[in-house]
Amino acid sequence: MAQSSSEALARPVGEGWSRTSLPEGGHGPGWSKVPQVTALFWGVKVLTTGMGETASDYLGRTLGPIPAGSLGLAGLVTLLILQFRTTRYRPWIYWSAIVMVSVFGTMAADVVHVVAGIPYTVSVIAFSAALAAILAAWYGSEGTLSIHSIRTRRRETFYWATVLATFALGTAVGDLTAGTLRWGYLPSGLLFTALIAVPALSGRFLGLNAVAAFWWAYVLTRPLGASFADWMGVSPSRGGLGWGTGPVTLTLIVPIILLVAYLAISHKDTPAEQPANGSAT
Repeated sequence: MAQSSSEALARPVGEGWSRTSLPEGGHGPGWSKVPQVTALFWGVKVLTTGMGETASDYLGRTLGPIPAGSLGLAGLVTLLILQFRTTRYRPWIYWSAIVMVSVFGTMAADVVHVVAGIPYTVSVIAFSAALAAILAAWYGSEGTLSIHSIRTRRRETFYWATVLATFALGTAVGDLTAGTLRWGYLPSGLLFTALIAVPALSGRFLGLNAVAAFWWAYVLTRPLGASFADWMGVSPSRGGLGWGTGPVTLTLIVPIILLVAYLAISHKDTPAEQPANGSAT
């Protein structure tokens, strides 16, 4: 029976693009360190991208680029250390790390453009090349790009490098459409809303590999969430609602906290092979 487009992106991402089931390197197989891909996964992901965009802008304008970047880097490193030290998927740690990747990924893309003066067109090409290189190295080393095989230190390193690259690329793409091409934030958000359906529909009707569909959609969630968040936060003179980046950031934090709390309590996104309750840290 044919799957719906939402089911196409929510189904396990372990099919295809895999030569081996478990690696020989790293610290050995264990519990999966990332959540199952469900509708809630995509919902929280989009919210974190929007919050990361406005939080980065707010901190940059309030503290200045260098202090804000230092704070973002410190937060990212701290959360990634906690994530790497866990032995299983922990919703609060994982999603907090995703938030900091979103914040710092935005800062990195903005620094490349604002400070270094590199056009977004060039940034998109550079970040695309970086993402392709990371994925190629990951596949060459591990024989799989499935996120449900994140059970070793080496694969987890590849995973988070890929995540960071997707956030930087997505930020540059969103700024390219909204700013350089002058399409505006709301039209850009609507564009990416339509585009994110493409991998799901391709998976259903064209047999697109589930791993490819996942990473395609993952990249697009960044400009999708960021475009709508910017639209809410920037001034009307820039095509926005003028709510302010600070208030929008706080507004988005609330549903993120509520959804992650729900996931932590309900274990709805706990990997199937991992017990919902356990003593592993």
